[in-house]
Amino acid sequence: MTDNATARFNMIEQQIRTWEVLDPVVLATLSNTPREAFVPEAFRGLAFADIEIPLGDGHHMLSPKVEGRFLQALQLQAADKVLLIGAGSGYLAALMAQHCAKVTALELSPALCEVAATNLRNHGIGNVQVIHADGHAGLQTQAQFDAIVFTASSPVEPEGVRRQLSIGGRLLIVLGKAPVMEATLIQRLAENSYKQDILFETSLTEMAHAPQAVAFSF
Repeated sequence: MTDNATARFNMIEQQIRTWEVLDPVVLATLSNTPREAFVPEAFRGLAFADIEIPLGDGHHMLSPKVEGRFLQALQLQAADKVLLIGAGSGYLAALMAQHCAKVTALELSPALCEVAATNLRNHGIGNVQVIHADGHAGLQTQAQFDAIVFTASSPVEPEGVRRQLSIGGRLLIVLGKAPVMEATLIQRLAENSYKQDILFETSLTEMAHAPQAVAFSF
């Protein structure tokens, strides 16, 4: 094995598997996708570390174990149409693109839009569209989506985004305030019926323009 292949193997065995990511298809995707190529040059030596790697302008890559849990929880299918809110360096989009028909990735930072698009193009991934946009309210103009994923947290669920899901679609978002937040999976069962499950606790950077909880006054 090369040094990167060994480090990637160790990342999967020591971080991702121990966080209950056991789906063999997901593990194979993580093994076959060169995470280091999506990491800024200055932090390439930390590509496989259990940290959120800085991307600039306050943006970060998710930690490997959270990326693994997200990919496993979504259970993407070959025909799925996915909305990713927060493209970052393009790595999570690259992982998801291997499991679905199309990923539309929104990114607020113009610089990261360029980075993500270049990284995806360099790796021959053609079913991801990177759009410079504020995704805090989803993308109503292209709904319905089979999966919607937020890569930054929100104190409360953004209003109306769950209605951009197709029937059977899944919304994955980290809700709450630091230090403890909850990765939450919301599934649309029928036109006006949803199921909501808390998957695990974590803490992510809050997204720009996130809705805030209303303070009660007495």
